Amino acid sequence: MTGRSCLTIVLAAGEGTRMRSALPKVLHPVAGQTLLAHVLAAAPAGPGTSLAVVVGPGHEAVADEAKRVRPDVMTFVQRERLGTAHAVLAAREAISAGADDLVIAFGDTPLISADTFARMRKPLRDGASLAVLGFHAADPTGYGRLIVDDGRLIAIREQAEASAEERRITLCNAGVMAFDGKAALRIIEKIGNANSKGEYYLTDAVGITRETGLTATVIETGEDEVRGINTKAQLAEAEQVMQARLRKAALDAGVTMIAPETVFLAPDTSFGKDVTIEPYVVIGPGVTIADGAVIHSFSHLVQASIGRNASVGPYARLRPGTSLGEGARIGNFVEAKAAVLEAGVKVNHLTYVGDAHIGANANIGAGTITCNYDGFNKYRTEIGAGAFIGSNSSLVAPLKIGNGAYVGSGSVVTKNVPDDALAVGRGLQTVRENWAKRFREMKALARKPKTG
Repeated sequence: MTGRSCLTIVLAAGEGTRMRSALPKVLHPVAGQTLLAHVLAAAPAGPGTSLAVVVGPGHEAVADEAKRVRPDVMTFVQRERLGTAHAVLAAREAISAGADDLVIAFGDTPLISADTFARMRKPLRDGASLAVLGFHAADPTGYGRLIVDDGRLIAIREQAEASAEERRITLCNAGVMAFDGKAALRIIEKIGNANSKGEYYLTDAVGITRETGLTATVIETGEDEVRGINTKAQLAEAEQVMQARLRKAALDAGVTMIAPETVFLAPDTSFGKDVTIEPYVVIGPGVTIADGAVIHSFSHLVQASIGRNASVGPYARLRPGTSLGEGARIGNFVEAKAAVLEAGVKVNHLTYVGDAHIGANANIGAGTITCNYDGFNKYRTEIGAGAFIGSNSSLVAPLKIGNGAYVGSGSVVTKNVPDDALAVGRGLQTVRENWAKRFREMKALARKPKTG
């Protein structure tokens, strides 16, 4: 919000035991990014903003992921699991710094948007001391109900404590809250452990806010946006929602998808104009696809750059560090990794290109392998512009093949090849006339039964 500083605290300390996984819950992926990464990407950023993440003890991997996504993040550890308010107070040092707004979110809600965070802060600018995010649930059973009177939030009533009339309310608590920074710490510190588990819950902040004569209000959003993830089934549901969003955004941007429900995208996928994505394509993080490119069916791309009018697949795999120039062609059953293919390069089928640079308009024949790994180190292969690599060739790196050079089919190339030279590295062919005929006759004779 213009003119107001903001501290966002993301609570990521939950174990997620119902996930049936050794991986911390917030590190499970949706659309190729962790749950935590989605929340941190949506959180307020820029001048005047700060970010804190509260993790559980021994969850260094969660703290590392937070720093990877937002290097400016502060991390705090909740040593004991005594409720959401207790988790927030683990970041007391950050709160005490005195931001104008304090936003509290959860690391397992990957569908929340930056727009929602911005809307949460608007009532604070207008004089409210607390804004709570709510949603109308199709089935409110189990959720805390938001009790509203004349536009003001009166209470959050948990299911077990709600009256029959209150249980009919469909407006439910999403858990996300925004506090006016001047009152935040005072309100949160007053939260007692009156519940049967001896825990401190943020939901009590509403009553404390009203008791001190301050105003609490509700900001509404859709149910999908505040889906929390506690099981693998819920993880799969969130993936479906995220993919539906990403597909719609791609279609709205002009991407042609023949069967969009079969295409999987990442939030950072970048498309040019007139891009076509055929069915059953998986696009992971870090992929850019330029104007006019076509991604054919059953291809998988991660951290790759596809140039103008390039063609990929079908059945192609582009691994991190792959870059295709304008009009380059990667065909069926081709894998590329850390490979730069300049404009017009053709690698049409059954080939592996790794740790390589291929010059413009070179042709790589079927079955070619860049042998880039010796079990200990990776080595590079350089193939010049206009070179022709015959089918079924093994290029043993480190290796340089010059501009316009030819490599004969079936060769194992271990030495550099000059420009415009021919390299053939295969055994000398031997032909024995009538050998096959005599061989068959001998075998047939051996099969005849012996008599007398």
